[in-house]
Amino acid sequence: MLQEPVTNIAGVGEKRAQALSDLGIETIEDLLSYYPFRYDDIKERDLAEINDQEKVTIKATVVSPPVINRFGYKKSRLQFRMMQGHDVFSVSFFNQPYLKDKVELSEDIAVYGKWDAKRNSLTGMKILAANQEGDFAPIYHVSKAIRQQTLVDLIKKAFARFKDQIEENLPLSLIEKYRLMGRKEAMYAMHFPNDPKEHHQAKRRVVFEEFFLFQMKIQGLKKEEKSEKHGIVIAYDVERLKAFTQKLPFQLTNAQKRVTNEICRDFLLPKHMQRLLQGDVGSGKTVVAAIALYAAVTAGFQGALMVPTEILAQQHLASLNQLFDPLEVHTALLTSSTKPKERQQIIEQLQQGEIDVVVGTHSLIQEGVDFSNLGLVITDEQHRFGVNQRKGLREKGFQPDVLFMTATPIPRTLAITAYGEMDVSVIDEMPAGRLPVETRWIKRGQLNDALKNAQLELKKGRQMYVICPLIEESESLDVQNAVELYEDLKEFFAPEFATGLLHGKMKNEEKEAIMTAFKENEIQVLISTTVIEVGVDVPNATMMLIIDADRFGLAQLHQLRGRVGRGKEASYCILVANPKNELGKERMKIMTETNNGFIVSQKDLELRGPGEVFGFKQSGLPEFVAADIVADANVLEVAKEEAQKLWHKKNWQLLPEYAGLLSYLKGKDPENSFFD
Repeated sequence: MLQEPVTNIAGVGEKRAQALSDLGIETIEDLLSYYPFRYDDIKERDLAEINDQEKVTIKATVVSPPVINRFGYKKSRLQFRMMQGHDVFSVSFFNQPYLKDKVELSEDIAVYGKWDAKRNSLTGMKILAANQEGDFAPIYHVSKAIRQQTLVDLIKKAFARFKDQIEENLPLSLIEKYRLMGRKEAMYAMHFPNDPKEHHQAKRRVVFEEFFLFQMKIQGLKKEEKSEKHGIVIAYDVERLKAFTQKLPFQLTNAQKRVTNEICRDFLLPKHMQRLLQGDVGSGKTVVAAIALYAAVTAGFQGALMVPTEILAQQHLASLNQLFDPLEVHTALLTSSTKPKERQQIIEQLQQGEIDVVVGTHSLIQEGVDFSNLGLVITDEQHRFGVNQRKGLREKGFQPDVLFMTATPIPRTLAITAYGEMDVSVIDEMPAGRLPVETRWIKRGQLNDALKNAQLELKKGRQMYVICPLIEESESLDVQNAVELYEDLKEFFAPEFATGLLHGKMKNEEKEAIMTAFKENEIQVLISTTVIEVGVDVPNATMMLIIDADRFGLAQLHQLRGRVGRGKEASYCILVANPKNELGKERMKIMTETNNGFIVSQKDLELRGPGEVFGFKQSGLPEFVAADIVADANVLEVAKEEAQKLWHKKNWQLLPEYAGLLSYLKGKDPENSFFD
């Protein structure tokens, strides 16, 4: 059986099993599907046809004894000469002295390495086994405890013994429709292809299989979540809701109207709502949230809005209180800095149903916080909450409807993988009169000129943010940076303009006092770490300076830029950066070329990959073995469509064609009852 432990293969004892486990290989199936990340072309070549600096395999006769020269700590060079036809050349191996035993005078060996035409020499990488099969050598991610050849030998042993137990897990109709290789053949050809064409066909099959099996689970979850046994009906008062939207101090955009209708339709269905609301910075998601919460209240339910930071929680509450009539909707704020007495009072009022809408941080999901009749849960910037935290809030009520909001536009492929079980609503339109932020990129040497321009902007009565450099994994160094920058700029802008400092290590009361002073224009220049990234709203701030901007990801730069341009005046974002590589330069260029968050996030995904963009742990992104959601985006779309079609087929689980698929899915995911 493929689920047997790897210890069932000859040559794998406890120690080696642990080394394999460190690579994520526990079972026979793990080993068989531990695919190479590249292949070396090891076809033997003639010296006459080799180009300079080309990686090649040369088979020739050893014509001088191997000699090892040692230099430095654990450093060595193994040297010998070889002859092919009448041509003699030298071979060097660095720091692989153990290869000396494989080099014997007058014997033929095949060496893979890099050819130097000027020196007529080969820098060897490996000596190939005499029984090497095929023209392609698989290269795997390995460790000190498991060498390439060891892994290859184990994979060959596993195929020899278990190949016939590899069962097909895709329905025949899909294999024929997309002309896919069989599973057994594809798995073998992923390791040992005869030629690039065979490898391409094997990879096509494996990528489709990975995406399709994942989508079968996701679409099953979606169907299960939306079943009527999991849902509630929020029968809101249509007339009161209309009156509420008509009283808003601004016109809703067409996009806001569209997504509001999508949410309201979900409310009236007896199915559980799980909807992702995407909208660029400043597109008006908070208003949509307010309408949704008000609708829930008119139906006799309570609503909860969970956000990642206290500053954002306070701001959301202030926004909601401006929109809600206090006689109609009773609101409250619950965060970690809520005083114990007030906290107890809020908890009692929530239990008795006296509070209609509560806004808070993760304090909302702590033990002891219970609701009388929770109908709607909204989480803002939800990728900052772990999956369990989001689930914790949902479980506070009897399966309340859930709306996830994010101002980080998510590329389609990420949405399909990370949020595939949700319905997606997109606000793709900005409110009228909102001017795009002009973004410029300057070098560090031009900073003084930028500060002088900033003074001119401040003299018009405007305000500015200065974001200090980000140092990964070190909040204390971030703070140190911010403090040093604050001291420099305080001196530069004094005495005409007041300067403030904001960073993550400050107490909440201090942060609040600084933000209040900035909002009220008592502070004109706010130096900050990225704590202001999400949700801070000061319409009078028209300028942002981001120091060492190349240290930030594109999505984060876009989020930061969204803090300006919130009023009616022209706004500017100045990126100060001396990027050390092409990737950094590319990021700066993209930021100056577009204000569209969806374009920015797609470019971010292409440049950095999904793990970097979201952080795997937080995003719930699956780790695919061979598939890549950027490079294989079209296959992902097809796999999703096919999975959806199958789940729409009535009682597909009972049809013989899908027996292999069902058996495989159940074996991989026994906890999910929807496969039964």
